[in-house]
Amino acid sequence: MPAAEKWKSHTNELVKFARQLSQAVGRLRFAPPVAYVYNPLEYAWDAHETYLRRYGAGRKRVVFIGMNPGPFGMVQTGIPFGQVAAVRDWLGISGHINQPAKQHPKRSVTGFACNRSEISGERLWGLFAARFGTAAAFFTHHFVANYCPLAFVEDSGRNRTPDKLPPKERETLFAECD
Repeated sequence: MPAAEKWKSHTNELVKFARQLSQAVGRLRFAPPVAYVYNPLEYAWDAHETYLRRYGAGRKRVVFIGMNPGPFGMVQTGIPFGQVAAVRDWLGISGHINQPAKQHPKRSVTGFACNRSEISGERLWGLFAARFGTAAAFFTHHFVANYCPLAFVEDSGRNRTPDKLPPKERETLFAECD
């Protein structure tokens, strides 16, 4: 099989696995204090699939793993560490982002219109832009993903990370993410 076909097949598998993960974690339920669960692999799928197809192909020497989506990053754009300006301007991904069915009023999804910055994404993509110049150069041997595709929000609007979930919920979620 020619290399281009091999990597296209590899990318198709990556997309398939992301879809399966989204569906599997989408079936899970979480008890208070979690009041809202955001799954950007559902409502921001088009952007995420573009990311996987554009940057997921090829053999990677290094994969950077984040824990889960941040409220002003992947929750908004569907891209890990998805600070809006970096995703739009450096990764070259933009477009319409749908909305989750249930949103906290303090954590609404406005997609690429979000005017808040995901600081970790700003730092991460800024570092890679400074070091590699172009996204294509970075993604030749690197990739960025999140371990868990879900974001959790409490009634207060506070972000809750997966490691703070009750043990049974965390174990079930992590089994799907693994």
